[in-house]
Amino acid sequence: MKTVIHLDTRNSSYIINVLPTGELLNLHYGRRLRRMEDYYPLQPKNHIPYGDMIYTDPKQPYIGLDDQCLEYSGLGRGDFREPAIELSFSDGSITTGFLYNSHRSYKGRTGIPGLPSALGGENDCETTEIELCDNEKRLVLTLYYCVYHDCDVITRFASLKNNSGSHVNLRRMMSAQLDLFDHDYSFTTFDGCWACERNRNDRVLRTGIYVNDSKTGTSSSRHNPFVMLIKNNCDEQQGVCYAFNLIYSGCHSEICEVTYQGKTRLLTGINPSSFNWVLEAGESFFTPEAVLCYSDGGLNQLSQNLHDFVNNYIVRGYWQKRERPVLINNWEATDFDFNQAKLIKLAKEAASLGIELFVLDDGWFGKRNNDKSSLGDWYVNEKKLPEGISGLASEINKLGLMFGLWVEPEMINEDSELYRSHPDWIIHTPGRKPSYGRNQFVLDLTLPEVRRFISDTMAQVFSQAKIQYIKWDMNRNLSDMYSGALSPERQGEFMHRYVLGLYEILEELTARFPEILFESCASGGNRFDLGMLCYMPQTWTSDNTDAYTRLSIQGGTSYGYPLSTMGAHVSASPNMQTLRNTPIETRFNVASFGVLGYELDLTVLFHFDKAAIKEQVKFYKKHRRLLQFGRFYRLSEPLDKDKVLWLCVAEDKKTAIAGLFQGSAKVGLGYDVLRTDGLEDKELYKVSGRKQYISVKAFGNLVNRVLPVKIRGDGVVHTMLSSRYMFGMVKESYQAGGDLLNNCGIKLIQQFSGTGYNENIRILSDYGSRLYIIASMEE
Repeated sequence: MKTVIHLDTRNSSYIINVLPTGELLNLHYGRRLRRMEDYYPLQPKNHIPYGDMIYTDPKQPYIGLDDQCLEYSGLGRGDFREPAIELSFSDGSITTGFLYNSHRSYKGRTGIPGLPSALGGENDCETTEIELCDNEKRLVLTLYYCVYHDCDVITRFASLKNNSGSHVNLRRMMSAQLDLFDHDYSFTTFDGCWACERNRNDRVLRTGIYVNDSKTGTSSSRHNPFVMLIKNNCDEQQGVCYAFNLIYSGCHSEICEVTYQGKTRLLTGINPSSFNWVLEAGESFFTPEAVLCYSDGGLNQLSQNLHDFVNNYIVRGYWQKRERPVLINNWEATDFDFNQAKLIKLAKEAASLGIELFVLDDGWFGKRNNDKSSLGDWYVNEKKLPEGISGLASEINKLGLMFGLWVEPEMINEDSELYRSHPDWIIHTPGRKPSYGRNQFVLDLTLPEVRRFISDTMAQVFSQAKIQYIKWDMNRNLSDMYSGALSPERQGEFMHRYVLGLYEILEELTARFPEILFESCASGGNRFDLGMLCYMPQTWTSDNTDAYTRLSIQGGTSYGYPLSTMGAHVSASPNMQTLRNTPIETRFNVASFGVLGYELDLTVLFHFDKAAIKEQVKFYKKHRRLLQFGRFYRLSEPLDKDKVLWLCVAEDKKTAIAGLFQGSAKVGLGYDVLRTDGLEDKELYKVSGRKQYISVKAFGNLVNRVLPVKIRGDGVVHTMLSSRYMFGMVKESYQAGGDLLNNCGIKLIQQFSGTGYNENIRILSDYGSRLYIIASMEE
């Protein structure tokens, strides 16, 4: 026990020991422990080998690697679990033995060549580097641990230096390995597909191997790189849990293995599938950075630590702490069918409702009238916009609106001038007809000339007007993986080099245009990851804007990512993706827990909807900092979509906003409790329902119970009445102490249950909701 490395965050400790045989041993990652003279109590006490154990030192046959909690494992020395590093040498051998050589610690941190990484100066974090050597093969493996004390986060990455005289084939090199001594966890992943991203999925661990990965070329909507290990009996408010994420936007893999002896291993990093990096003599390879977080205060505390980390050390630049503008995006209003007059009409409506940013989406360039043409031809379509982007932007600015633009720089259509000039620029396998996705191909970002074209062309686009927002889209996955820029033996580098090429482009453009607000998009949330957030402060959460589905999408996303990163829009009803009818107030209430936008044709709305939107925008602007940067709590059961309760609490705990969301209405179950968390126990608060409106159409023929004349339900008169009459939701006002709100909650007034209505009845109906403003009585 001579060498012990003890790392501390505010509430956790990470303790590493060197085995007598030289390998690194993880003694503890969990609740903070004081530093000790003797760490012997934490050390595994093996004194005799078991039956089929492999050992490396005959003087210590009781030390076998297969039953140790190791820091970074290779192949060929007796650890038969999933390895962190796998490589082959020029002689065909695969065995490695990385043993401790030295370590050093220093204030601040170092960056990672070619990759984005967390920020951190000398006052933000402390780094420990541990150097391991394979002396027989003359390889140097360095493990980096960056400790972010206040966030309870430790980030990890690794580098491999090849000091041998010949090349090495690196087939796997993970960013982090964590071995835990126990196994009573659930492995929680966030899975889905297009328009249904990041749904929470819990698997109780049993002996075996569990894999969460992406092979799409992106971090993927199928399986996000963010995962958790949740101790049995842990919930949102209490219990032990661990989080893992990756600052990377490409193919990833999170591998969880439980041994028969009851130990758990978690690996995260670049997906080893189809990966092979030729590391020449004298070269180094760096992994992406992994993010680890521990909490013994439940999942809300875990998420809040991660939110603080992302807001302070991942998102950067001009927009890091700035409130994001409320936008209108024309896509669902116009599709490809627009001209300048139509756009100006939409913008005028937006300005009259208090919206701040107008975003022109797809269809403004080349001959783009559908998704089959013109990607790559980034010059303005003068038939649609005769005054160009600059002329349109000028008119938009005159209305008091900021102007933003959609681009998809990584893509190309076969029907484009760019493709006809450079068919060799697309990703394709020689001798095979390339695959299509959304009628388009992907540009090969491993080619320097392609990267130069994208950077130069986008710089021209961004400079042609006062553009203050860019939506950077990517609407298909990678296929036909091959690059003419790489030799046959290096084709296994393709997927990673694509991501490195993307980062090179983004690094250049965000440095050149530091005040543009970039929003990442990839068919919605197909690239919602920490890597993109290093360049783009927010991400389009999903192409699905249905409020009810967004409860699970945004709720799932919130476990690893803060509200300030989630684009959330109010769209038309019935919803384009689900055909579900949802009240406009619910559409706003869900979208308000994120970066608010509108994506519907404002010019055809009835008075009721316009009046509601105007009040919504006014409310959101007033509470925007709280809703984007407040401390977020999930206060309902994670899989209960019939009653969802979200809460944002201000840093000073003086104000909070709660959102109560209902799935299907049920007769006889009309009683709800509004419980909070994170308020000041000794404070007295006033709780008020946000002023909301209900369409009288929701009552159907029941309106005839109160009208002097009978009308036809859903008829012309009913429709006209609902379009003009603002039927207000019942006023709710309560007073309670923070201790009562946090521990018991307020019993809200009764919901409508089919037997009558008066001024003391709440009406939510199917997919109904209400926001509650909680304010200190001292304010």
